[in-house]
Amino acid sequence: MDIPPRPPSTLHHNVGSPPELTPTEQEVLEEYERLAGNMKKLASLLDSLASNPTVEILDGLRELERKTSLVFTLLKASVYSIVLQQEMGWGGGDHNQQQQCEEYEEDED
Repeated sequence: MDIPPRPPSTLHHNVGSPPELTPTEQEVLEEYERLAGNMKKLASLLDSLASNPTVEILDGLRELERKTSLVFTLLKASVYSIVLQQEMGWGGGDHNQQQQCEEYEEDED
């Protein structure tokens, strides 16, 4: 869009009087004003988005860390319980096997 050059009379205006603008120039200025307002809104929105989610993400990660450590502790306890039960079962099995061996030896005598 070509903006027509202003006549020389409008380029040099009195300080007290507003400059005379063509309708196209006025529209362009209004668009720039709207654009500037939208950019300010966007900047403030981005600023709030940049600060708030960080806090929310950190809180969520802390909660996840607590839950993960609880699950890990429960898993360790379960594994320890299984190992302990197996050792007790093997120990009891050894005792039964030893008793059976003694009975077998007595039968041979």
